Amino acid sequence: MRQREEMRSEVLASSELSQDGKSSRRGGRGHRGEHQDCGSEQRNSGAQTYRRGRILIFLEQLQVRRATLARQLGEAGFQAIHPVISGELKAIEQVIEDYKYLFDLKEERE
Repeated sequence: MRQREEMRSEVLASSELSQDGKSSRRGGRGHRGEHQDCGSEQRNSGAQTYRRGRILIFLEQLQVRRATLARQLGEAGFQAIHPVISGELKAIEQVIEDYKYLFDLKEERE
């Protein structure tokens, strides 16, 4: 978890600095699409809601895949490939955890 936080802070820091160490932002403007006093907050709220909805839908799809793999682990018909399913289950669980961490999602949708 600490390693993820360090990576995240390094990415954020490097995105704000140019190669010579100075801020890459020009004229006091923020990130792309962020302008001071132009009312962009109202225009972007719909897009942010849409993106958040897509993020939550994808998380739900990952959780369905996880549930399917967990169910298959207990079924007799899948005993021959038990190690493969177990590995896939561990991998999908890691992807879900990384996804939740990256998008600051809480455990509310499980």
